[in-house]
Amino acid sequence: MCNLDVQSFVFAGAISSVVRPVLPPTNASLSLHITAKRYRDTKTQKRQRNVPSPGESEGLTLLFLHCVGAHKEQWEPTIQAIFERASNIREAWAFDWQNHGDAAVLNKNALSERKDDDGAVTVYDWAAAISAFVRSDHVKGHNIIPIGHSAGAATAVLTTKYLPLQPKPYPAIILVEPSVVAKELFEATIDDRMEQMEFVVRMTMTRRDHWASKDEAFAWLSKRYPWSTWDTRVVKLLADHGLEQHEDGARLKCHRKHEAVSYTQVEGHFEAAALLATISKTIPIHLVWGENEDIIPEIIRNSLSDASAGRSVTSTRVVEEAGHMIVQEKPDALANAICEVLHDYIMPCPVQTKL
Repeated sequence: MCNLDVQSFVFAGAISSVVRPVLPPTNASLSLHITAKRYRDTKTQKRQRNVPSPGESEGLTLLFLHCVGAHKEQWEPTIQAIFERASNIREAWAFDWQNHGDAAVLNKNALSERKDDDGAVTVYDWAAAISAFVRSDHVKGHNIIPIGHSAGAATAVLTTKYLPLQPKPYPAIILVEPSVVAKELFEATIDDRMEQMEFVVRMTMTRRDHWASKDEAFAWLSKRYPWSTWDTRVVKLLADHGLEQHEDGARLKCHRKHEAVSYTQVEGHFEAAALLATISKTIPIHLVWGENEDIIPEIIRNSLSDASAGRSVTSTRVVEEAGHMIVQEKPDALANAICEVLHDYIMPCPVQTKL
């Protein structure tokens, strides 16, 4: 088992001169901060402080973007497994959406003052902030592969809206259970889509969001659906990092209202589907689905690899016994699927022979 060095970061919103020409009306990407963690193998770090191994600087930098209602630490079991199974991972970064996780706590006052669309922070806002990070000195010269889950997948695609396509910004993009759909298909299945959306919003607004302690929250969540179907490590990460301690107990960092409204902001997901037809001509797109079609039906899954619509997908993988919440349910199996993709993009270190 490899030991990971983990560092926390806070980044300002996107650069206004870069964002405003193409950003839809909300300016959350300019006024809100994002929070992140960087993961590095301590053995690699020790070598880099001395004499780096050949090829280390060419290793991949992975960016992990979570789904609605999650937070960056829920990726950690998957990140750990990837470092253990893939060679030449330079580093990994996991980010909080501006109204999720640690970012929700940091931006609490700013979020409470925003009145437009109930304070919605869209995937456009998150994508603009992530693209600003991609352009920063933190990853200058890195070989970056974004890995997004659900709304995080739409965000990963939308970052290309704010980045030059020549030279291409990424060697590949990995989309895990992407909530990306063409507008015409959404409208053709509008009754099913709206019924599903209204159900998720209703459940989000009425579910329990506070407990006496984080330990009580972990015990309560572990016995109830859907958390009882999750990997135990991810449930513990939710209790430890998805909640903040108050005088009256532990509460979810992401306000129920902010999570609920995120489900209703669909325009960015439509545009992500349209962008796939453009970027897939130059950037390899890899899809990872759960075996169970509990959220995204087959008709939408198939549409994302529809060559007749211009969406050219390099590979598609299916993780057994997983549903839409694949990151939470099967982190190790997901890591295997991601490592299969990364194998084609990792530059192996030359074998050193003794003369």
